[in-house]
Amino acid sequence: MQVLKNPVSIASRRQFLKTSGAFALGFAGLQSLIGCQSFPAQARERFGPLVSDPAGIMDLPEKFRYKIVSRKGDQMSDGFYVPGAPDGMATFAGPQRETIVIRNHEVNRDADPEMGAFGTENILADRIDPVLLYDAGTGGGPALGGTTTFVYDTAKQEIVSQYLSLAGTLRNCAGGPTPWNTWITCEETTHMAGDALARDHGYVFQVPASVTPQIARPVPIRAMGRFNHEAVAVDPATNIIYQTEDAHDSLIYRFIPQDPANLEMGGRLQALQVVGSPSLDTRNWDTQMVTVGAQMNVRWIDLDEVEAPLNDLRLRGFDQGAARFARGEGMWYGNDAVYFACTNGGSAKCGQIWRLIPAEDRLELFVEPNDPGLIENADNLTVTPWGDLIVCEDGSNEQFLVGITPEGELYKFARNAVSDSELAGATFSPDGTTLFVNIQWDGLTLAITGPWI
Repeated sequence: MQVLKNPVSIASRRQFLKTSGAFALGFAGLQSLIGCQSFPAQARERFGPLVSDPAGIMDLPEKFRYKIVSRKGDQMSDGFYVPGAPDGMATFAGPQRETIVIRNHEVNRDADPEMGAFGTENILADRIDPVLLYDAGTGGGPALGGTTTFVYDTAKQEIVSQYLSLAGTLRNCAGGPTPWNTWITCEETTHMAGDALARDHGYVFQVPASVTPQIARPVPIRAMGRFNHEAVAVDPATNIIYQTEDAHDSLIYRFIPQDPANLEMGGRLQALQVVGSPSLDTRNWDTQMVTVGAQMNVRWIDLDEVEAPLNDLRLRGFDQGAARFARGEGMWYGNDAVYFACTNGGSAKCGQIWRLIPAEDRLELFVEPNDPGLIENADNLTVTPWGDLIVCEDGSNEQFLVGITPEGELYKFARNAVSDSELAGATFSPDGTTLFVNIQWDGLTLAITGPWI
């Protein structure tokens, strides 16, 4: 492994918090070696302690407030219904200072129609132009995943309108915004046509940001690969699109488009390799192969047969020398870096946060606490207007929004008080006033305001 520098030896507050799991392990015995189990830990308080919510929805620091702005089953402006399982989101500036929010819905193949946009027994499905429905199914109803868009007034803190914006896809988990004002939404599935499905799945699609209700043309961007897609992040300096994959033996990909304005024209798909360490296992499950703070040079391997009918793209890439990661999930560009979460990384399998510097082709293991008291199974994440990360937990018990400073210090910002559902889709409005987040199982989208830094 070629290491540019190793800050592990620096005695700092940052390093203490990042590796506090090593200290906590001494008090917790061996329990963290057999899974991500809780034991006492303390994290920094940036905004102060959490205050119990009398309504039992979301605990927040004092002076912060939330509003439920959308619920599963609400009738939208276009007559369809808000689908269930809201997941990844991003925001865009509207022409009249509105905030446009595009929201994924991670609805499975065998979901009850009540989870979709078309109502009981899909009675509204015939209202959609078949050309705008990616997979109408083979007789039992369409695929019920996709995206919705809502237009939000941050001054009044209320929804202006909301509508269906992509239909007929499956398990739209996360994605990412682009500099050309679209949302790339990702299917977290590799189901093929058959068994009630009329088309293959496992692709990414683009959804334009618009205040005018419209359903996007559902064209899969095949050259970006067919695999268990999770999230993307676009480097605005190059328009290169980075991608995560939700699998225990996943790769990190990048896509170099021929024409960013027309991704359907194709491009080149590559996988990340650590220079000097081909086929590096970064998961740190049994052996610590990568230390926190170590910075590594990377290069990119060209991949072929990227539609992978055998769902073996990650396996072939690893055999070619690409690095292996533990369930790549959330990904976001900010601070001149691409941050991404590996949900099951680390010896306790509680998660890792990585930082990739595209301009330098440099990768750093940014955070790996191995302590669920600090962070448990990091999933979606975003970069705040002031440079921190906000990370959504998807663990086995209570779920938090966890903040991480640029120095690597962790703090709890919010707690799901209504259920043990994962939190998802954290994203800030363009004006920086409002943090939107989903409580997935409960089908709620919240807008959070307060004295941000």
